[in-house]
Parts: sequence; structure tokens; C-alpha cells
Amino acid sequence: MPTSAEPTSGARGTARQAATHPHPQNDTGHPRRIAIIGGGPGGLYAAALLKRLDPTREITVWERNAPDVTFGFGVVLSDETLGGIEHADPVVYEALQKDFTRWDDIDIVHRGVCRRSGGHGFAALGRKRLLEILHDRCRSLGVQLRFSTEAPDPGRLSESHDLVVAADGVNSATRETYAQVFRPQVTTHRCRYIWLAADVAFDAFRFEIAETEHGVMQLHGYPYAADASTVIVEMREEVWRAAGFEDLDEAGSVERCAKIFAETLGGRLLRSNKSAWTTFRTVVNARWSHGNVVLLGDAAHTAHFSIGSGTKLAVEDALALTACLEEQPDILSALAAYEEERKPVVTSTQRAARASLEWFEDLRLYLDQPPGQFAFNLLTRSRRVTHDNLRLRDAGFTRAVEREFGCPAGTPPMFTPFRLRGLTLRNRVVVSPMDMYSAVDGVPGDFHLVHLGSRALGGAGLVMTEMVCVSEQGRITPGCTGLYTGRQGEAWKRITDFVHTQAPGTAIGVQLGHSGRKGSTRLMWEGMDEPLPEDNWPLVAASALPYRPGSQTPRQLSRAQLTDIREQFAAAAWRAARAGFDLLELHCAHGYLLSGFLSPLTNHRTDAYGGSLEGRLKFPLEVFDAVRGVWPDERPMTVRISATDWAEGGTTAEDAVEIARAFAAHGADAIDVSTGQVVAEEQPAFGRSYQTPFADRIRNAAGIPVIAVGAISSWDDVNSLILAGRTDLCALARPHLYDPHWTLHAAAEQGYEGPAVTWPVPYRAGSRRPRTGRTDAPKPRLTLGG
Repeated sequence: MPTSAEPTSGARGTARQAATHPHPQNDTGHPRRIAIIGGGPGGLYAAALLKRLDPTREITVWERNAPDVTFGFGVVLSDETLGGIEHADPVVYEALQKDFTRWDDIDIVHRGVCRRSGGHGFAALGRKRLLEILHDRCRSLGVQLRFSTEAPDPGRLSESHDLVVAADGVNSATRETYAQVFRPQVTTHRCRYIWLAADVAFDAFRFEIAETEHGVMQLHGYPYAADASTVIVEMREEVWRAAGFEDLDEAGSVERCAKIFAETLGGRLLRSNKSAWTTFRTVVNARWSHGNVVLLGDAAHTAHFSIGSGTKLAVEDALALTACLEEQPDILSALAAYEEERKPVVTSTQRAARASLEWFEDLRLYLDQPPGQFAFNLLTRSRRVTHDNLRLRDAGFTRAVEREFGCPAGTPPMFTPFRLRGLTLRNRVVVSPMDMYSAVDGVPGDFHLVHLGSRALGGAGLVMTEMVCVSEQGRITPGCTGLYTGRQGEAWKRITDFVHTQAPGTAIGVQLGHSGRKGSTRLMWEGMDEPLPEDNWPLVAASALPYRPGSQTPRQLSRAQLTDIREQFAAAAWRAARAGFDLLELHCAHGYLLSGFLSPLTNHRTDAYGGSLEGRLKFPLEVFDAVRGVWPDERPMTVRISATDWAEGGTTAEDAVEIARAFAAHGADAIDVSTGQVVAEEQPAFGRSYQTPFADRIRNAAGIPVIAVGAISSWDDVNSLILAGRTDLCALARPHLYDPHWTLHAAAEQGYEGPAVTWPVPYRAGSRRPRTGRTDAPKPRLTLGG
């Protein structure tokens, strides 16, 4: 958990360029003379490891502060990190062990209710004590420690040393000196926080929420000694200003924080240590090395303190860098290997830290959740702790949250029912719409029957068709299905009849859409979004903007054409109702026609259908109303949107909430929340469950049921998202291509047998995982002396 940011140390001024190649080395290719800029834990530990492996090395650490000066109070290290330390340097490990404070529990206090979860396992010690241990170890090994001394220019160091390790913290001067090479990106976030301490040892990691007249504030606290705890107070910038902290000095801020959290502190005062309110900054570098200069710790990357990975990552960097220098034939190869090894780990950690950080930024969205769900949501906020993981850590806590949610005994959250208008889905799993590009003249054939039928037999609560086009001109490719002829409607009825008779309990939904400017393209496997080589049809869109260079330029739709298309949607919906679909989804995402009206990047109209968000919503809402007017009242309608364009100047998360509210006001029963694919120059932030925060925001800001989608791949993810209240339904695409019976297998793997999943009678013999050969060996029972 929380570790303070590394102090800014070392290089200042304008440095000369670092050498393109490292300084001459010894015959083994390993560095002899090493300069380390910054005396935080990462730099000190790197110095100790490198010196221990080769006592003949000359290693110097420059630290601009005195040895007894540090920032923050406690440091938390994981068991994994401690294992690495123990293996690499038992002396440091033994010293740390003597001073560690250990505990297992997390307390979440909100509106007077404390929920405790156990089994987490933490180890912490004072930051000053950690530095003392590392100072002693470095001195005993012969490392030169130069305190209260600015490091020489990194360019000079790179010429006089074989290796320069820049461990000079989040404000790294070395990084800024070579910014054109490292190409740092620094993102400033929306909360202010301050590091303090209390002269009391909490008996658990403590999160406490204070709802004040100025807004929401939160305390993060954990013990680091037998009589002391770190206390971090955090709040959004606007709350910080409204509460008057901007006008208080250090002592005033400390006193105010103690009063706000007086009950937790038992009336005790808080202590500061040159404490100042600051805003967290996420640091990412395109490269970590330049010649023989390498970044380490916060100089290379930062991760929000709420997942406590600053010192942890720096220590792990030191371990990896030292190993790579030993394993590789020369410094350049070693630095490349170090970056290749550490970057994926750091990227994953930063992704989790970003999710945690944003959860606390948006904390106000969750204040009205039931106490158990609120606690579960907080614990799983980074997506690293999941429902299954938490159940193993503290089964009693997890069962209590499930009971509060309404799960019958033995029923995972994903297997609880959900009602949309007159349709009750037996479970929370949706087979996401997936374009198959396998129709002839828009008619779904045997392939679609097998494709959708097999997924319906596979146990999902709702199976969605691909985007079904409302006109021939509205197709994406020649292989797209449609609902613009009676023959197509009859073919769809054959499929819905199969689902209703052979997979009773599974609903089937249709997604209606128009390609807009992304039409008249090749089949996906022949060249996604590439224009047809011949027989193209004319395209229409909100504005005359091609999707990408080389794409056909569409015509801007006239008022008369808008009316025609609206009627095409209504006619397709009428056919869908006759075909027997249980649910209808209007496709307003991914840059297709209706999505093109919603995004300011694709809608440049100057009439009533453009301009403000209200104007951009006008035509999609007219289409929705026309479809709702012919769609049976008892059957639900959903709308798929792109909640962000992943491009500057596009739809924002706030816009997405307003778009969702507008459709809900017109009768949408749920919002299917996707992202992107609106403009070709998008830059998505891919990762596990990467789109779910947008669904979460819409659900909890607007109070509208949502379907989450996007790299949700495991049943554990589904359970976690549902139980945390971040979504109501989960739509999975690729997992259902990999395994048509994904939901049945999820039930079998969790040992669930109940009404939410029914194995087809012919398949029941396969309802348990097949046995495999034994992989365990007989355990020894006797020890015989010789």
C-alpha cells in the first residue's frame, strides 16, 4: 500500500549530452565505475546489490538531502518484493524483518459502518528506518554516500563513469535533461493529498470516508511501527479549495485534518514532516535509457499511492537492473534487457494504479451504495483483487456482501437474474454483438443459425446478433446481414425459433444499425475498413468526412434523407418484432451513422442536427423514438454508445453520461457502453476490462442500467463487476468465439447448479469437467536412516 514519492535528488543545471556509447568497461563488459543520482530506497538498494556482486566496483551515490531527511513516514512492501530481497541480499532482508509491522485486515468506514476484510497480509516499516538500513548496508560494502551534495551534471557523469543510474525521483532532473530521448509523459490528476502521521498504531489498513459540507474527503491509514501510523488525507481539488485548505499553512492543514478525522484518531493530533498538499502525477517514459544513463524508480514511472507501489517498484527495478547487468555481455544490452523485462510489469501496475486513483477521484458516485457493496467496490477498485481472490482471503466477508446483494446461498453474482422491462434475464452474461460478414444479400443462413444457436445453447442469459443493417446502402460490407426485406425477416425467425425452443430461458436480441461513412468496405479478413475494389455503393453520413485517407467521402445527409433513414430503422424494427426477437438494441457506437451524429469529431453540421451536444443528439433520438414507437411495449430497448472517442476533442466521459441520460429519458432500458472506433486516429488505452470504467460512471452517475463490454474475459471479472455495482450485465465477445459454452463452463468451474444455467438435455453428461491423469505424486510417509 502507500509509499511516499521519492525525494527529488541529484542533477541540476544544463547537462551536456550523455555519451552515445558507454564508458570503456572492464574485460567482462560489466560496469566498474557507477554513479547513482538519488539516495532514495531504489538508488541505495541498487548500489548495495551492485557492490555486493562485485566488491571491486567504485560506486558513488549522490543525495542532495542530509541522511536523516526524508519525506513521508511509512513504507509497505509486498511478500513478492521481500522474497526478491531475501534471495538477493539476506543481510538487508534480516534487518528489515526485525523492524516490520505486520497485519492482515482492511477496515472500510463509511457512514458510521465499519466493514472489515481479512487475509490480505501487509508488512510495513518507517521510511526513515528503511533508509538507515540501506545506508548501513551500503557503508558496510564500501559504497560512497555523498549526502547534502548535488550530483554533477549527468553528461559529465556519463563520460567519467561506466554507468549512471538516475534514481532522482518523480521530479527527476536527469529525465528532464534528456527529455527528447526519454520522451516523458506526465499526467496531473484531480485530487490533492497530504502525507501525515499519527502516534497510534492502527490495527488494520484503514479507509475512512468523511462527507463534509464542502464535499467528500478520505483517509488512507496504516501502521508502520508499534506506536505510529501513516495517515494520508485526500480529496478532489474543488473540495480542497472549498474547504479553505488553499489558504492554510502546514500547521493549519494538519490541525484541520485531525479535526475532520478526530474519531478515527481518538482525538490525537497528527504530525507532519515538511508535509504539503500535492497533486499526484503519473510519469510514463517512452524510453528508460540513453547511452549509459538509465532511469530507475519514480524517475522512470510512478504509480498512485493507493496501491502502494512506489518503493516496491523502485526496489524491483534495482533487482532487475542488477540481474540484467550480470546476465548480459555489455551495458547497452543489459539496459535494453532491463527495460524489456520491467516495462510490461510497470505498465500493468500503472494500469491498476490508474483504476484505483480514478475510483477515489469519483468516490462521490458510490456513496449511496449499501455498506457491503461499497466496501467490496473499494477493495476491488484496481481490478487486481477480484471476487474469487477476495473469497479465498475472507470467505465470510464475501458471503456477507453476496447476501446483501441478493445472491441465494451458493449462487455467484453472475447467476442472479436481471429484469429489463417485461424481460427477465436468467443470468448476467450477454453474448456481445459480433459481425460475422457471412450473409448473402443480407440474409442470415445456416452459419448464423449455428453461430447464434450454439451460443444460446451455451447458457448465456442474452445472445445478441451482429449489427443488422436497416438498408442495403447501410451495410458495412457485402457480407452484412439485414432486416430490410421480408425474406431476411423470415430467415431471422428461423433463428429465434431455434433459440426459444432449443435453449429455453435464453433471450435473443437484435442490434439495428446503419454503416454511415464506414460502409462499402471489404470483408474483415480481406482488409478491415478498406474500400471495396469494385462495385462500391455511395455513402452518407452526418458530415462529408471520410473515415480515413483513401476511404470514400460520404455525402452529408439532407433533411429528406434523414426522414428516409429514420423510416428504414422503424421498418427494420417492425420486422424484428415479427421475427420474434426479445430485445432490440440501437447501434449508436463505433463511428457508424448514428454514432457519427453524436461525436463532435464527425459531426460538423451547422443546422439543428449539429453543434451542441443537444443538437448532435437530435437525430439519434428521433430514430430511437421511431423505433420505440413500433417495438412492442413489453420488450426492452437498449442503446450501444461509444463513451469516448479516444481522441482529442471527441466525446468525453461527461458527454457520455449526458447521452445516456437523454436516451433513458426517451425510454431506453439500458445503455450498452463501448468506446472508440469513431475516428481512425484514435489511441485507445487497451487493457483488461479497459472499457468498464465508462459503464461504471454512467450507471452510478445517471442511475441507468448498463451493459459493460471490453476485454472482460473471465467469470471472476464478471462476478467482480456485478457485485461491485459497476455494471448490471457483462457482454463478452471473443471468449464466446473461443468457447461457445463459456457460461455453462463458468457454472461448472464454480460448482453452480441452479436455475440461472440449464444444460441442454443432450449435453448433461458433459456438465462436469472431464477427468485428467493424476499430476500429484504419492507423499513420502517414512524417513529411513542409513
